[in-house]
Amino acid sequence: MAVIGVGIDVVDLERAQRMLLRFGARALIRFLLPGERRYVTSRGDPARHFAVRVAAKEAVYKAFQSLPGAEAISWQDIEVERNPRGRPHVTLHGLAAKLAATLGNWSLHLSLTHTDRTAAAVAVLEAEPSKTE
Repeated sequence: MAVIGVGIDVVDLERAQRMLLRFGARALIRFLLPGERRYVTSRGDPARHFAVRVAAKEAVYKAFQSLPGAEAISWQDIEVERNPRGRPHVTLHGLAAKLAATLGNWSLHLSLTHTDRTAAAVAVLEAEPSKTE
């Protein structure tokens, strides 16, 4: 596998909290898909979980930027989920899924973390090199 792109993002938790207080459901709808919204609003500290998902989506967006047309990927094209063991992973929709499909055999690695002040994410997009290269 060859690295296609790497993305990293950090979100300030106070900023995420202010956004949720000011815009409420509008912010959740703009940034998150329905399953993500259910998860975030079910947690004791929604701002922390909202912030880390925004960071993850931005990191994934950045990892795709070496591909033509990737600048049009939207918040709704990237869904941050958790497997049964709690490990984060991404499901791609829309343009992000179409661009990934052009890579053939690809994988996307995601790591999330947060402290009392920040949420951060790193995404690494890989694909098998083309046989014609």
